[in-house]
Amino acid sequence: MPLGVRRPHLKHGCLIGAALLAIAPILALAAIWLSLPDVSQLHQRGQSPTTRILDRHGRLLYEIMDPRGGHHTPVPLERIPPFLRQATIAVEDANFYANPGVDIMGIARALWINLRGGEALAGGSTITQQVARLLLLDPEERAQRTLLRKLRESLLAWQIAQRYTKDEVLALYLNHAYYGNLAYGVEAAARAYFGKSVSELDLAECALLAGLPQAPALYDPLNYPEAARRRQAVVLDLMAKQGMISLEEALAAKNTRLTFASTPFSIRAPHFVAYVRNWLERQFGVEAVIRDGLVVTTTLDLPLNDAALTIVRTHLGRLAHPFDRPGFTHNANNAALVALDPNTGEILAMVGSPNYFDARISGAVNAALALRQPGSAIKPIAYAAAFARGALTAATPIYDVRTAFPTREGLPYVPVNYDRRHHGPISARQALATSNNTAAVRVLHQIGLDAMLEQAHALGLASLKDKERYGLALALGGGEVRLLELTAAYGAFANGGHRVIPHAVVAVSDRHGNVRYRRPDHSLLGERVLDPRVAWLISDILADHKARAPAFGEFSVLRLSRPAAVKTGTTTDFRDNWTVGYTPQIVAGVWVGNADGRPMQGVSGVSGAGPIWHDFMEVAHRGLPVRSFERPAGLVRLEICALSGLLPTPDCPLRRFEWFIAGSEPTQRDTWHRRMAIDALTGQPAGPSTPPSRVVWRTVLDLPAELRDWARAQGWPLLTSSATAQEDAPALAIVQPDAGSIFRLSQALPNAMQRVPIEVRAEVDQLAHLEIVTRDGEVLARFAQPPYRLFWPLRAGQHTLVARAHLRDGRTLHSAPVQFTVLP
Repeated sequence: MPLGVRRPHLKHGCLIGAALLAIAPILALAAIWLSLPDVSQLHQRGQSPTTRILDRHGRLLYEIMDPRGGHHTPVPLERIPPFLRQATIAVEDANFYANPGVDIMGIARALWINLRGGEALAGGSTITQQVARLLLLDPEERAQRTLLRKLRESLLAWQIAQRYTKDEVLALYLNHAYYGNLAYGVEAAARAYFGKSVSELDLAECALLAGLPQAPALYDPLNYPEAARRRQAVVLDLMAKQGMISLEEALAAKNTRLTFASTPFSIRAPHFVAYVRNWLERQFGVEAVIRDGLVVTTTLDLPLNDAALTIVRTHLGRLAHPFDRPGFTHNANNAALVALDPNTGEILAMVGSPNYFDARISGAVNAALALRQPGSAIKPIAYAAAFARGALTAATPIYDVRTAFPTREGLPYVPVNYDRRHHGPISARQALATSNNTAAVRVLHQIGLDAMLEQAHALGLASLKDKERYGLALALGGGEVRLLELTAAYGAFANGGHRVIPHAVVAVSDRHGNVRYRRPDHSLLGERVLDPRVAWLISDILADHKARAPAFGEFSVLRLSRPAAVKTGTTTDFRDNWTVGYTPQIVAGVWVGNADGRPMQGVSGVSGAGPIWHDFMEVAHRGLPVRSFERPAGLVRLEICALSGLLPTPDCPLRRFEWFIAGSEPTQRDTWHRRMAIDALTGQPAGPSTPPSRVVWRTVLDLPAELRDWARAQGWPLLTSSATAQEDAPALAIVQPDAGSIFRLSQALPNAMQRVPIEVRAEVDQLAHLEIVTRDGEVLARFAQPPYRLFWPLRAGQHTLVARAHLRDGRTLHSAPVQFTVLP
């Protein structure tokens, strides 16, 4: 064929190819369209086999039925509060009443992502698209993240929008969306969370429900109330932004206290079942839980859990109506208990409240998972961190004297003991066993906040995560934790230092017998997070009845019929009290308080949570062999001088034995007790001029300077400053006011009544006189003898004080300056 002449068949082939390219999308779209389910079938739903949750022995706890097959109560739109409709539109589809049922931009985005080889994401669907996905796509397709599923969903949504009104679509969504806790639709959700009909919900309750469908397991208010409230705030802010409510209404709703309860139904161990259901949904998805007929074998011991519930109810009844105080109540209405096997992490018992269905106490909320301040129950974590780092031993004396600790804010922090007294030098063993507050703060001040948080995180206390929120009060329970977390952390002490990861499920199979999950054996015992010698020392101290006796008595409810380690905790405002303890076989934790945070009346960890813990542990150990905590290698036992913690000398009057991690035992002889010749007339050390007839030999105390004022107040025999060898604290110091103190003048009081005490400690030889002076040199007071104390009239401004000691030899000593502020 001559050059330049085209072949006819090539031209025809190109035309055919172009036609096919043009027709192919239309044919594909037509195929998709023809394969779509009938939108008229929106209201038809099928029944699925039930999922059965069993205890460890095969006893039925709860049978999960498909709510869409029977336990599902649609309500007409007019019975659904306008607030709930508005909240749903605000958070799910702000343009619901204006859009054509589909999100055009979302489809375009999915197409672009698909063309680039990525996944088509599910976010950004309209309410109509969600209705199409919920009611017309099968479970397998709903789980897909593909362009094809997005297109099918969008085409169905367009069809729905043509066939149904907007109000009908909204009603379909509100009656079929999943709100968690096996609640499909707003009526089921209202009854599951608030124990009432949807028509009775207020703005705060509506906003909380509207925020659940996007992630019901994450925002579950019964298991994670803090996350649910944060989500509720997002919904309220969106409603205000879109003009549905005012900012004042949003703020009021955020501050409204919610009471959670559920309409009664047949269930055993309901808080545990809810915990397991939440885990199943995270592990397998909601559809599998509803439709796959799962058989879930859990770790729970149902008879033990029933016993725990009975014990909780019995002792709460005792607190509500104490037999020895008719007409009085301790106002302790709620409690939770968790028990674990410390060697496997299996949850043996979980009681989240005394009555799951009691709205008055928000009974449906699982208090075992709620964030609460643990009080002194956190102290073993601080001591474990200190022992692990070699910062102290069980024999180390800790000074329980009034101490002002510096803080980040520059203000002094002065911890106060439960009995409002100071006890001088006490060993770390006794300090932990008696729950001494000043000693715990000293320990944390010594090791640092990072060390304690590092140890806490290693033991599984994930809720202590915002370092900037905490200060030295963390040693006294100033950070919030969950009962389940803290109980698991104690489990590491029980098992020799391995992290305990709580788990509730042993195995899951489907209706065909296929095993969907089985906990691997290698995960039964977590990684080692603590030296086994440290774990044993903590256990030995917490099981030491004699060390605990000065604060709790030797035969309190903390003593079991077998070896057990235990610690209590009480917050300063009596809002929470705890008891957590363990044997080598079981670790159990108990919290007592009120769901709404109201303070109790005169209830401590030993009187509130302690009896519950004691009775439960006695029941839980029936039939179990008595076991002691197995002592690991690398520990040595030495006799020490009880007061100083050093090796005893013949002058040491009180000795005891103590355990030490090898290498940390003392090598120095006691220096706190000295036998000296004393002038019987003056009580001072005898000198060359003292007549022999007045010389007596006595053992006197040569204490560090920081302890001397306390010892004098107790009447202890002390060396004079001229004879002492202990010089670990300043000889001249202003002890009041504390550095960084802030005072405020009151307009309601006469100036003469507004004074601040200024006090100086002076352990100085040859003192002629002492002065307290300001930064500008003004002499506020002059003293020739102790006490060196005055009451100074407050003046607005910043002030700096210095103590000045004038000696007989002409020298002058100055104390460190102390600054404080007086606000007008």
